[in-house]
Order: sequence, then structure tokens, then C-alpha cells
Amino acid sequence: MALSRAAALFTVGYEQTTPGAFLRSLEGAGVDLLVDVRAVAASRRPGFSKSALAASVSERSIGYVHLRALGTPKEGRLAARSGDHAALMRIYNAHLESPAAREGLDELASLAQGRRICLMCFERHVEGCHRLRLAEIISARLPLAVTHLMPDPF
Repeated sequence: MALSRAAALFTVGYEQTTPGAFLRSLEGAGVDLLVDVRAVAASRRPGFSKSALAASVSERSIGYVHLRALGTPKEGRLAARSGDHAALMRIYNAHLESPAAREGLDELASLAQGRRICLMCFERHVEGCHRLRLAEIISARLPLAVTHLMPDPF
């Protein structure tokens, strides 16, 4: 069965998965650009820091870009860790009003045109992550279907 190459928007988190399962999820969806939307593109999990991740997706002909300006500010990350989703969203929505974030949103919308992009962050479940808000904003700007990928757990 041939995979449709129509433009699309995906999101994915790497919590509770392996690098192999993560990469298979991207390949299975036909992603051609992974957009890292973490404020800090480092991870204690092997394979998910910026350099290692960029190299591993490149080996699979998937591009990589880190849009730091679209990451969650420290206060928002602390709220997320404590399970305060309302505070996370309040902090993140305020952050999206900053000039850097607005520029990042414009860059993201430009990158998404005619491509199959995937927004990536840590949280496994999109409902607790700022990437859901980003997907909502971009899908309102562009006629893209949004699919939330869930790589196999460890």
C-alpha cells in the first residue's frame, strides 16, 4: 500500500519510547521534516539530544530543525512537571505573544507548506504538551490534517 505524500502535520513525544520505535513512527507516517519544539534540545535519554537526533533522522532522509523560540519557558516546564496543565497553557499562551515566538510561528507555518512535518517534544500524550497548541495554531493557518503519533512504548 503506497503512503500518501500529501502535506500533513504530525506531533510526537519521545517519553516512554526507544529511539528505534520513535524513528519507525516517523518513517511510517512519511514525515519529511522533524521540528523540535523544545526550549532545550537536550535529553538525558540517549538518542534524543539535538545532535544525535538530527543525525539519526538524517540517516532516514528526514530533515531536522530546532525552533527554540517555540519551546516552553522554564516556568511552563515546571508547571507541566507538577501536572498543572492550566498553568502550563497560561504561561505558554503568554509566551506565544513574544516577538521571538511569533517569528517562530511564522517560520513553522512556512516550513509546513507542502510538507509532512512532525512537531516533537518530550511528553508522550499530546494533551499535556505545548505541541498541541502549536498544532492548533498551524492547522488554523494552513489546511493541514493533524495526527498525533504514539510510538511503541519500551
